[in-house]
Amino acid sequence: MITALRALGVPVTAGEEGVRIAPHVGLLGPATVDCGLAGTVMRFVPPAAALAEGDIRFDGDPRARERPMGTVLDALRALGASVDGDTLPFTLHGKGSLAGGPVTIDASASSQFVSGLLLAGARFDLGLTVHHHDDEAGKPVPSLPHIDMTVQMLREAGVVVDDSEADTWRVEPGPVGARDWRVEPDLSNATPFLAAAAVTGGTVTVPGWPTRTTQPGDTIGDILLRMGCAVDRTPAGLTATGPAELSGVDIDMHDVGELTPTVAALAALASGPSVLRGIAHLRGHETDRLAALVTEINGLGGDARETEDGLEIRPATLHAGTWRSYADHRMATAGAILGLVVDGVEVDDIATTAKTLPDFPAMWQRMLNGRTP
Repeated sequence: MITALRALGVPVTAGEEGVRIAPHVGLLGPATVDCGLAGTVMRFVPPAAALAEGDIRFDGDPRARERPMGTVLDALRALGASVDGDTLPFTLHGKGSLAGGPVTIDASASSQFVSGLLLAGARFDLGLTVHHHDDEAGKPVPSLPHIDMTVQMLREAGVVVDDSEADTWRVEPGPVGARDWRVEPDLSNATPFLAAAAVTGGTVTVPGWPTRTTQPGDTIGDILLRMGCAVDRTPAGLTATGPAELSGVDIDMHDVGELTPTVAALAALASGPSVLRGIAHLRGHETDRLAALVTEINGLGGDARETEDGLEIRPATLHAGTWRSYADHRMATAGAILGLVVDGVEVDDIATTAKTLPDFPAMWQRMLNGRTP
């Protein structure tokens, strides 16, 4: 993300004290943005880049080129942008401004489609009104808490947002105020460490866990409780202690889909069956996570199958084998969880965790050695 912003002429410095974005005159092209595998770059940067002067070319890793982008790009076209292409690579022909106004999109595949537009909407000439509508099955927007987080942050930056109507978000045109932000730890990234306690019957504390948060990753505490763990929330952090035997769970994960690989790993080791619902949209993530989880769990002797909108996982005795990560950081950490209790499990590409946890192997080892990750 920092590299993408710099490519657009934004002065960004990053160090131990944090990240600073200095004042600047706007976004400038021509430029090339490398999205890598980051969905936030490929969905959040284009609406802002549509305000730039000059051509902005976007590309990414081979898997990123397969991920859906038409929703965002068609929305930008409807709002006045000129775009060549419907997936990566594509080129935005920036004119220095964007008309904005109302737009209807199908955001049933990702909440990022809505958040990316909202983040830039205040700088459009007419502001922005985003309405979600799915013509076929009336599917809702997944991971709505992420949009709530976006709206909250915009309001804290002085942006006027009206989300009082279901499936509709209105952003008034106006300035986005400068702010100092203290960014919470990414709770979804912490879930594999808590899951480690759950599957081993051990105890893990994640320090700095916020006592109040809008992050959907906070739901892991309730999920662990339902699976038989003891969970203790204190000002020092969140502590999970695993049971002698994990219980299966039937849960709608529509709003917390990013936790699915972690919960699926827990379910594969549970004593009863589990059903994970409401996560059909995961087929369009870094990989088709539903197919990948079924393939890899069953490859270790498990009993998992896809449903129309999720997974069913039944008790089975797992054995040694290779767990493929599919260049997906959450698939890799799911394999690491299983490897704690199943001898001989090897994750083929643990380095893919560097996308969100650059030092994951060392953090995992520190946890196993009884130290703070």
